[in-house]
Amino acid sequence: MTRTDTPETWDERSVLNTFLDYARATVRAKCEGVSAEDARRAPLPNSPLMTLCGLVNHLRWGENWWIGVILLDHPDMSPITDDDPDGEFAIAVDTPLDVLLDEYDAQAQQYRELLAPLDLDMLAKRNTDSGKQVTLRWVLMHLIEETARHNGHIDIIREILDGVTGD
Repeated sequence: MTRTDTPETWDERSVLNTFLDYARATVRAKCEGVSAEDARRAPLPNSPLMTLCGLVNHLRWGENWWIGVILLDHPDMSPITDDDPDGEFAIAVDTPLDVLLDEYDAQAQQYRELLAPLDLDMLAKRNTDSGKQVTLRWVLMHLIEETARHNGHIDIIREILDGVTGD
C-alpha cells in the first residue's frame, strides 16, 4: 500500500479511508528497521508494557474492538480481559514485530472489504461501554485519532530506543 494522505477523490468516505490507511501505514514506516530486541524493549520506566510490539498489537486489537465487536457484533476474541486489561501489550513481546505488523495489515485489509459496502451512517450493532450507539463514520474518525495518537507514542519510543526519528 502506498503511504499517502491525499485521497483520489474528495468524497467523505475516500477522505476517511485515506487518512486511516495513511495512519496505519505510518505505524509500519515508523517501525521499519528497528531491531527485534528494541521492538520488545520498554524504555519508559513508568510504562513497563509500552513497547513497539505492544503498541502495534494494541492498535490491531483496538480496531478489532471498534470495527469487529462494536460495529459488526463479531465475537470478542481479544487478549484483553477484566483481569488483564493490558493483555494485548503483555503478550506482544512474545511475537516478532514483523508478524504483528503483518497481522495488523491483514486485519486492516479484511475490514476495508467488510466496510466498503456499508453506509457511513450505519449504527453499530452494540453500544459502547458508555452506552452510546455510534456510527461507522464515528468509528473511522475514532480510529484515525487513536492511530495518529499512538504514532506519536511510537515516535517517542523509537527515538529513545535507537535515535531514529521521522515523519
